[in-house]
Amino acid sequence: MKRDFFKYQAQTTLHPLAEEISHAKGSYIYTTDGKKHLDFVAGVSACVLGHQYPRVVNAIKEQLDKYLHVMVYGEYIQKPAVDFCKLLAQNLPSSLNKTYLVNSGTEAMEGALKLAKRVTGRSHIVSCVNAYHGNTQGSMSILGNEERKRAFRPLLPDVSFITFNQVEDLQQITEKTACVVLETIQGSAGFITPENDYLSKVRKRCDEVGAMMILDEIQPGFGRVGTLFGFQKYNVIPDVVVMGKGMGGGMPVGAFTANEKHMDLLAHDPKCGHITTFGGHPVIAAASLATLQELLETSLMDEVAEKEQLFRQQLQHPLIKEIHGTGLMLAPMTESGEITNRIILKCKDKGLILFWLMFEERAIRITPPLTISKEEIIEGCQILLEACDEVLKELNLSK
Repeated sequence: MKRDFFKYQAQTTLHPLAEEISHAKGSYIYTTDGKKHLDFVAGVSACVLGHQYPRVVNAIKEQLDKYLHVMVYGEYIQKPAVDFCKLLAQNLPSSLNKTYLVNSGTEAMEGALKLAKRVTGRSHIVSCVNAYHGNTQGSMSILGNEERKRAFRPLLPDVSFITFNQVEDLQQITEKTACVVLETIQGSAGFITPENDYLSKVRKRCDEVGAMMILDEIQPGFGRVGTLFGFQKYNVIPDVVVMGKGMGGGMPVGAFTANEKHMDLLAHDPKCGHITTFGGHPVIAAASLATLQELLETSLMDEVAEKEQLFRQQLQHPLIKEIHGTGLMLAPMTESGEITNRIILKCKDKGLILFWLMFEERAIRITPPLTISKEEIIEGCQILLEACDEVLKELNLSK
């Protein structure tokens, strides 16, 4: 299987972890060699309810017996999709009331960028240094790291980059700007949280010049920071919110939500302003609805702050210099990428799944399921500390 994996399936890096999966349940992933792995990554923030969550699995099974794909997006009334969009609107600010369902976070971002151009009639887009919004061409155009996109140019023109949390850069947002695109919490940059009412200041500047504010909630969205979306924690309302990852409870999905008046512009002049075959797929919509219902009807989001503090209390070690992030979107920082790499790989061998961040090599990704127990948090942190002890010993011996 490993040989065939490398021979027939295209890879994203030269050195994938290449674990062969047997099954997964709760906070654990099991490999075919019989090993049990505690999951502190949750499919890179995607599996907010852990693996094989009963309510999600049951919703999928029930929908399978009714119908699968029946028509391209938006033509037929399919109950799971309608119910999801309605429940989402009921739990968002009133101005965010209409949702377009797509297949992934990056497709949702593509739709949001098109919507901003359609609404404003402008072309200029402002993004952030070290921003990551996906890997399709439009999303890559607003990716704030030249090394990652140089090989794929030319991309969209008329894109400017500002530095997250730098208020003086906001003057680059002008009357020519269609939209400002921000991650509510910068993910690949190192789980950088907004400071000093930064998002409110961006909102104010957008209002002054008539630009739209798009917030990328693909990672913090769906409860990860203790509120349904991160922007609700920072008391700001965007014009468009982009979502994905945790939305589907482990199924592939994305969406963007905006005001009804704006969203309706995608239906005319030209018609099919955005279109997708499989967006709103009934099985995936059923999984998304079950996920959203579970988050809203249980205490999982209320428990996030306490679980965050437990992580912070446990992860005290000389190699961990600080911990970035908030909620269950945390990034312990070491002094170097080499140290971080050693720790992550040692934890892998010890049965703890951690991961890297794209642009910040010192960061250790911790984005566990919201369903993780306090006992599992302590168990995993002890493994991480053991790995840190071993790396520290190796570093001292090499001096």
